[in-house]
Amino acid sequence: MAAAAIGVNKEIIRKINLPMNDNIRIITYNVNGIRAAIKKGFIDWLKTDPADIICLQEIKANEEDIDRVAIENSGYRPFIFSAQKKGYSGVAILSKLEPDNVEYGHGNKQSDFEGRVLRADFGDITLICAYFPSGTSGEHRQSYKYIWLDEFLDYLDKLRETRKKLIVCGDYNIAHKEIDIHNPIANKKTSGFLPEERAWFDKFLNNGFTDGFRHLNKEPHHIIVGGA
Repeated sequence: MAAAAIGVNKEIIRKINLPMNDNIRIITYNVNGIRAAIKKGFIDWLKTDPADIICLQEIKANEEDIDRVAIENSGYRPFIFSAQKKGYSGVAILSKLEPDNVEYGHGNKQSDFEGRVLRADFGDITLICAYFPSGTSGEHRQSYKYIWLDEFLDYLDKLRETRKKLIVCGDYNIAHKEIDIHNPIANKKTSGFLPEERAWFDKFLNNGFTDGFRHLNKEPHHIIVGGA
């Protein structure tokens, strides 16, 4: 299973009154269908205690079709935001920590229809689980992707007025730098590595966000995780 983790330091743990550990373990993982993942051992993986919080993207299932009991028996409380279209998109947060507040969607109709953004607050920390749109299916979706990116950044900027500590986990569907993609020359006209998408990522980072994974790992061809 491919997954990427974000660490949160001891100082933040103290502020939200959690038991003292070295860090809070957060994993972000595109499961490409949670029901299929469960059939392939996802629940067994949960039982190994891989993280305190797991952000899932592309769950491709309605809440009633997901085995909540199995997830809860593995020690996690599931928060699920499905797309209105069956078998499509959707995000979830599985947490061993009880959030103070959970918000489903971010107020943009099409994005919320597709189940792309889920927020959970833990003390003064806000965790966002997001599944960025892909533009690979055609120009219409690529155009929507650009709209979504601008709307999402506006949402984050507004949120930071009251919630200063943000962690943004998810499948960004953007390779920011050449080290983030195999064969960057051949893919320079491919959705996910287009100049406009990479420019948006520059803007995202210039707005005060840090690419948490690249901050720690400079090696090429690894999963990217964004956080603030």
